[in-house]
Amino acid sequence: QLQLVESGGGLVQPGGSLRLSCAASGFTLDYYAIGWFRQAPGKEREGVSCISSSGTSTNYRDSVKGRFTISRDNAKNTVYLQMNSLKPEDTAVYSCAAVRVFTAFRGVCSLSRPSYNYWGQGTQVTVSS
Repeated sequence: QLQLVESGGGLVQPGGSLRLSCAASGFTLDYYAIGWFRQAPGKEREGVSCISSSGTSTNYRDSVKGRFTISRDNAKNTVYLQMNSLKPEDTAVYSCAAVRVFTAFRGVCSLSRPSYNYWGQGTQVTVSS
């Protein structure tokens, strides 16, 4: 059974850091592009960052550029989202998602929610003093 499990969320003060993990089980991530999404109360889910299956390409939404870094460790079957300089507006449930890609598309990824077909349950991130 394909499963994605997020961890690493929590309560942090503004300016603090968290590292989220997205661990896959039941399949290997090598041929999957991975995206991180978030949903704040009363708002739609939005794409935060993504990484191609090859690991050579990443994308970020403008509001997190320079603060968040996505990476993957295929040996550990895990993708990470390092979040620095956190702001109250980063508060949300963060979820990771995966999509298997053909070889020709191993170097691309998308921040579009419909692009992904496997989703984790999410982890809460709260930025507050």
